[in-house]
Amino acid sequence: MDIIFNCPHCDQELEVDSSAAGSQLNCPACQALITIPEPETPVPSPESPAKLEPSIINPIAASAAAKQELHLKVPVREGPSEVLIQKPRPPLEAAAKGEKRIRVKTIRHTDCIEVGHDRFDETVTNFLQKVGEDNIISITPLTYTHLDIGTQKLLTDYAVLVIYRG
Repeated sequence: MDIIFNCPHCDQELEVDSSAAGSQLNCPACQALITIPEPETPVPSPESPAKLEPSIINPIAASAAAKQELHLKVPVREGPSEVLIQKPRPPLEAAAKGEKRIRVKTIRHTDCIEVGHDRFDETVTNFLQKVGEDNIISITPLTYTHLDIGTQKLLTDYAVLVIYRG
């Protein structure tokens, strides 16, 4: 059974297990040292005998978190509020070029094999011609490993990373 009581300093409603009765703890709201009171037991009067009636209690609604009232204060400021999250500035090269954005394209060798024909060189050439020589910033060869679905083995393959304006 839980003991529900209010902090004598800040009037915060608290709930603790009855086994903690008589012990001391710091109030989570005001940090004052308080003594947990003994659980209150209802005293049956001679006119009305005590009846034990079963009641169904929703454990979520009966929890201390559901009963805890928070009194939060929102800071009031005069004038415009400050921006907490700044937008990143564009890189100098991208800002100088105007509206063209820097993009990245990776062309993998395994994606260029069609019915046993290797079309990697043709695919890379077509892409570079489409982008244009003036817009290419860098071309970087890559080596990577991947799991072949048919053989369940790790295979090493190659690719090209193209950074371009477009």
